[in-house]
Amino acid sequence: MASSASLMVLALLMASIAAIAEARAFFIFGDSLVDSGNNNYLETTARADSPPYGIDYPTGRPTGRFSNGLNIPDLIGKQIGLSESPLPYLSPDFSGKKLLLGANFASAGVGILNDTGVQFVNILRMYRQLELFEEYKRRLSGLVGTRQANRVVSQALVLITVGGNDFVNNYYLVPFSARSRQYSLPDYVRFLISEYRKLLMKLYKAGARRVLVTGTGPLGCVPAELAMRGNNGGCSQELQRAASLYNPQLVQMINGLNAKIGRDVFISANTQKMHNDFVSDPQAFGFTTSEIACCGQGPYNGLGLCTQLSNLCPNRDLYAFWDPFHPSEKANRLIVEQIMRGSNEYMNPTNLSTIIAFDSKI
Repeated sequence: MASSASLMVLALLMASIAAIAEARAFFIFGDSLVDSGNNNYLETTARADSPPYGIDYPTGRPTGRFSNGLNIPDLIGKQIGLSESPLPYLSPDFSGKKLLLGANFASAGVGILNDTGVQFVNILRMYRQLELFEEYKRRLSGLVGTRQANRVVSQALVLITVGGNDFVNNYYLVPFSARSRQYSLPDYVRFLISEYRKLLMKLYKAGARRVLVTGTGPLGCVPAELAMRGNNGGCSQELQRAASLYNPQLVQMINGLNAKIGRDVFISANTQKMHNDFVSDPQAFGFTTSEIACCGQGPYNGLGLCTQLSNLCPNRDLYAFWDPFHPSEKANRLIVEQIMRGSNEYMNPTNLSTIIAFDSKI
């Protein structure tokens, strides 16, 4: 017979599970822009688990986030009322009631296509992230029962950020890459969009009902591309062309999916425009530069990795880019502000605050 003490512990556990379940769960899929540390547990070079990464994170230590501090999922999580960010799915601490907060499946280096990021070897490609989501749902069902698990998933917010690597670490990775010999750029973009559509439908079939889909940033204007492909300080025209072809077709595809389903499951975020605002006029947003990375080496601090041997700026808030590819925490805050409250120029069909307010009335 159970003791009164053990019954009390069980009652408290069930009460805390019920309280957490009231908050909206948050699931994250995609690449290094949203990876919170899954790659720490994988044999890969695509990692951010050593200093100076995390220098401005609350602990002051690297976590696997490709940021000086908080990343986009951290900041969205705060906005939707989560007490803490969902853990990386591969974290050994991810168990028990932590499952009710959601999970981060993202993995640096991945793309829409399975052959993107082959140089990083052991990363969680998109098909694997979706397999782990199914495994997560089974684990959650074991914790709270199938009915409640389905409810957690259907009421959750999902963020998916993927696509940039399909250009940077695939089509344009090397001159005459396999994909660039196979497809012209317009044909490659159409192929990516058709493959991405399949991924989004898999998420829908897995139970996701509110999915925030981000486009690519201004691919040709990140410090890495200025250093490698830029023209006398200008952005790489070829990568900018890729982004300008891809992003409108992504919105079009999402609109088509919503029309087919009959409701606005997918919300598109125009992250290219969000980035372009501070890339084209950094001073208006309090940055001194949007060309030079805070951490790196070579022209624009855009070559190689951010390491303890790299140049490191003293004030990260003055830099739009933290490392050769990734925005600083301050830039991430500006992006999330537009995701939450931006106009239709930035968010389609509407911003996340409006969606959340609408959902709370259902």
